[in-house]
Amino acid sequence: MSTPIVRVQEKGQVTIPQEIREKLDLKKGDMVTFVETDVGIVIKPAEVVVSDALDEIGRALKEKGISLEELLDRGREIRGELVEDEYDLRDTSAE
Repeated sequence: MSTPIVRVQEKGQVTIPQEIREKLDLKKGDMVTFVETDVGIVIKPAEVVVSDALDEIGRALKEKGISLEELLDRGREIRGELVEDEYDLRDTSAE
C-alpha cells in the first residue's frame, strides 16, 4: 500500500483515503481518535482505543494480584453501599 497524501481543508478536515477506511472498516459516523507520537499522529478507530485501555487495566490488575471477578464484586459492594446511603436503606432491625 502506498502512502497517500491528502490536503488539510479550511476547517482542519482531512479525508481518510478509501483504501484505509475499507481496511479499518470505518463507516460514516464512526469515531476515531488521534494519538500524538514522537514521529507524528496516529489515527485509531475508537474501538481499538477502548480495547487497548481494557488490556492496560487487565495488566494493572494482574500486577496487583486482583482478579476481574474480585474487581466486579467490590464494585457491586460499593454500588450497594451507595444506594443504601442515598435512599437510607440500612437494615436497622438488628439494632
